[in-house]
Amino acid sequence: MEIGAVIPHNELGTDPGAIKAYAQGAEELGVTHLLIYDHVVGVDRNRPGGFEGPYDSNTAFHEPFVLFGFLAACTSKVDLVTAILILPQRQTVLAAKQAAEVAVLSNNRLRLGVGVGWNTVEYDALNEEFGNRGRRQEEQVELMRRLWSEDVFSYAGEHHSFEHASILPRPSAPIPVLFGGSAPALIDRCARLGDGWIPLGGPNEKSADRIAEMRRIREAAGLSWDGFTIHAQAQYAGGTPERWQGHAQKWKDLGATHLSVATHNAGPTDVDGHLARIAEYQSAIADIAG
Repeated sequence: MEIGAVIPHNELGTDPGAIKAYAQGAEELGVTHLLIYDHVVGVDRNRPGGFEGPYDSNTAFHEPFVLFGFLAACTSKVDLVTAILILPQRQTVLAAKQAAEVAVLSNNRLRLGVGVGWNTVEYDALNEEFGNRGRRQEEQVELMRRLWSEDVFSYAGEHHSFEHASILPRPSAPIPVLFGGSAPALIDRCARLGDGWIPLGGPNEKSADRIAEMRRIREAAGLSWDGFTIHAQAQYAGGTPERWQGHAQKWKDLGATHLSVATHNAGPTDVDGHLARIAEYQSAIADIAG
């Protein structure tokens, strides 16, 4: 089980030097990947009608593709993982172009985790439809894979169409696409189209059932389970070495291939503090991860 870190988006700040120091420090600690969350706009909770959600206009999010282009130059080994990029609120061909560029600049270290999101205001701000986002996501992934691998072609889908076009440069290896979420339709989509799953919950019976369902769907479709990744997350906040160990062991028992520790929301700290938290977590679960 590979151990990585969640980039502390709201606490890392905007100093390029600090961002570079964090990424290089994490790589020196031996994490195999850096994972980033995604939101484009935040919403004011005091707006007319109010707003409910885990994030608002006071929460900072670095833009994944731009940040990963920067980190591609700052690092040499760590994978760069989106978990999750809210794909249906983006233009598909542009997102494919951006992902291809990150893959090229990072020497194929991008792992693209995608989801459908929950924030209707964000969809409105980006001028995309919220109600059909799940159906569009499936077509988006199909189209993006063709753009990454094919020369000029024409496409006529339910939501996208163009004639005799392509993108350049294209990545020299396939970009893994992982799906995040837990709804039954998402589990089906992930099993049929995904290279892996990003669970939103913990290592519990529901997660076990979803993994078993994806195995069943893939087997019925003649798709191998080998190479299919389960990319879970852990929280430093409120934990102890014993709790981290128990949590990591449960995920490993369920077949998790990757585990990313989030070090934010655990009290004020700086780059060195976040790196120290990563090291503390790594030390606590070293025997399990190995």
